[in-house]
Amino acid sequence: MNAHTPKQAAGWDAKRSKLETYFDRTALDAWAAMTSDAPVSKIRATVRAGRQEMRDTLLSWLPQDLSGRRILDAGCGTGMLAIEAARRGADVVGIDVSPQLIEIGKERLPDDVRAKVSLHAGDMLDASFGNFDHIVSMDVLIHYESDQIAAATAKLAERARHSLVFTFAPGTPLLRTARAIGQFFPKSDRSPSIIPVAHDLLKARLSRSVPQAKLGRDQRISRGFYTSHAQEVLLG
Repeated sequence: MNAHTPKQAAGWDAKRSKLETYFDRTALDAWAAMTSDAPVSKIRATVRAGRQEMRDTLLSWLPQDLSGRRILDAGCGTGMLAIEAARRGADVVGIDVSPQLIEIGKERLPDDVRAKVSLHAGDMLDASFGNFDHIVSMDVLIHYESDQIAAATAKLAERARHSLVFTFAPGTPLLRTARAIGQFFPKSDRSPSIIPVAHDLLKARLSRSVPQAKLGRDQRISRGFYTSHAQEVLLG
């Protein structure tokens, strides 16, 4: 199984640092609002709706009864998916690059799931958090190239007993155009780059990086300004 090469590891760490800065400083208030029921702009409302549809899709690919299952929410933000999984019986570990989003998530945890959800700031690839029955990573790997996605998936798959589900940014003309236009903005005004990836290329890389796995369901969701593609990886 392929691990990160030194170059990929350096790229992963550099991108993590950029994402932490972005979510803890530039976009903290926006994401705190986005992940609540607070009023947001029409554009952000489409993103919120798209994210809810994607979250529902990823959860639907897990067993309905998650009692006794241990779940990793890799890139959990404020913990919305973690809460829903816990209410289906799972014990959930949520990890996110942003310490401030994690603190918001801890404050928002409903009483009925506090004993079943633990939220941590850190690297979702950190093996010290142990093994899991299922791993879910929503809208984290959208910031990475296909080879980095495959390498990260391989590392996560080593710690998943049954399945891994994640999302990536599909290589649609709209996303490619948006990324190209974004290069003309000053660096200080840019959010972390979303990197469109061709699905066929990604599947080929996943087959090499995680040869013991079977690629399962996939689904693209587009709602207004939100576009993301989900991929299921079955491990046993």
